[in-house]
Amino acid sequence: MKLYTIGFTKSSAKDFFGRLAKARVKHVYDTRLNRTSQLSGFAKQNDLKFFLANIGEIEYSVDALLAPTADILSAFRKNQISWQEYERRYLDLLAARRVENHFDLDSMHEGCLLCSEATPDQCHRRLAANYLSEARDDVEIVHL
Repeated sequence: MKLYTIGFTKSSAKDFFGRLAKARVKHVYDTRLNRTSQLSGFAKQNDLKFFLANIGEIEYSVDALLAPTADILSAFRKNQISWQEYERRYLDLLAARRVENHFDLDSMHEGCLLCSEATPDQCHRRLAANYLSEARDDVEIVHL
């Protein structure tokens, strides 16, 4: 089973949609807390849904259960907590939400978790993918 992750920051629309097409992604799961910000550009929720369907015939859904809370995200962005503390709080949040009970990993094959960060290093999409993959042994996570 293959699960992708992608961020759109520092990426042109051509590069972003090209990476999704090259990987043959079937579904994008939007894990962002804020999906309509001006900073989102081509990745605003409604525009992204349109582009994905029309450029790559890719399905789109919002998966708010995988989004961090505003408190956790704000504390990290304001340097009030470290990345390690963010990770701990976010993973505790996923466990409290029992997200593993809300997703069928079989149906997520060739799906892609989306957030804004350019790289997965300090991004909740990587943490979410790792968390979901713990439910089975055959998950390959690929960061686009």
